[in-house]
Amino acid sequence: MYSIAGYKLSKSYHDGDQHIQVLRDCEIEVPEAQMLCITGQSGCGKSTLLHILGLLDTPDSGEIQIAGRLVSAKDSAAPVIRNRELGFVFQFHYLVEDLNARENVALPLIIAGQNSSSAMRKAVDLLCLLGLKDRLLRYPNQLSGGEQQRVALARALINEPKLVLADEPTGNLDPGHSSEVWQMIKTLNQERGQTFVIVTHDLQWTGLAHSTYQLHQGKLQPIS
Repeated sequence: MYSIAGYKLSKSYHDGDQHIQVLRDCEIEVPEAQMLCITGQSGCGKSTLLHILGLLDTPDSGEIQIAGRLVSAKDSAAPVIRNRELGFVFQFHYLVEDLNARENVALPLIIAGQNSSSAMRKAVDLLCLLGLKDRLLRYPNQLSGGEQQRVALARALINEPKLVLADEPTGNLDPGHSSEVWQMIKTLNQERGQTFVIVTHDLQWTGLAHSTYQLHQGKLQPIS
């Protein structure tokens, strides 16, 4: 079973003389093929928690388990886990402006050493799945906000990650484009069995998730 869990996760920062406790003994478990949302006010630590779960940051204390293995961002195996098993979608698309949609999506596979033509074919298949068949050769500045975010989603999925971590994936989109992205995430979760952990402030869409947590004053609480 490919699950992810965090136990007793705590994290703090120092800003001059100020000590800021962001996470306080947070506990979270995400079973395989589930979609989980994390909500909370801006600046409450949602992104920090996501980065810790995605092995991009380390907690001050606590443990991360992925597929039953204790792991940390400091482990030598962390880069391999991130590249092969995790996919990341951020609030900003971070597409390469000089590459078209197909090339942007194929890029992670090419960097990983896969044959370019094979990577391009896989990118086309994924973009078609996400409803972008007519946008393959468009550059980022020729795509709408929703289309750019779907390209970013395709790029996160190209390595067939078992777990996708999304940080405010619709934070910069209008309601119509937000709906497109959320419905696509739900379809991928249902049809491909991919696990999603999504940080969002968009409460109207959390009903699509199997479970939702709220982060408040460093504590993570389930919302029924």
